[in-house]
Amino acid sequence: MTSTIQEIQDSIIDEFAILDGDQEMTNFYIMELGQKLPVMDESKKTDENIVKGCQSKVWLTATLEDSKVQFTADSNTAITKGLVSLLVRVLSGQKPEDIINTDLYFPERIGMDRFIGTQRSNGFLAMIKQMKLFALALKTKLVND
Repeated sequence: MTSTIQEIQDSIIDEFAILDGDQEMTNFYIMELGQKLPVMDESKKTDENIVKGCQSKVWLTATLEDSKVQFTADSNTAITKGLVSLLVRVLSGQKPEDIINTDLYFPERIGMDRFIGTQRSNGFLAMIKQMKLFALALKTKLVND
């Protein structure tokens, strides 16, 4: 059974709590998470799939499987890839409606603003916005099918 968005966020908060706010360890851990992201097909790394508003290149796609949104993502930088991997982990496999209405509280609770700069922070918000837009489009598709 799929975990809820809240359960996944809570487990991320627990994982980061172990790092105790150590910036170097946190950055290393985020990069490690990025390495675990499933490989994105090169054919999906197109300009249409680039998230606008990110300093680094971030590619993001969404498909609907069994009425749930499946995200795939990649980035050309290790930290950003780790950040997008957290979002994919939280939001992939969820219903479009749940993604649209969710309150993502884990970034604040893990103190993300302390270890990513303003530019990355803006990019992270752009990724969230894009994922919610995909969910909205897929929800519309579900309703119209």
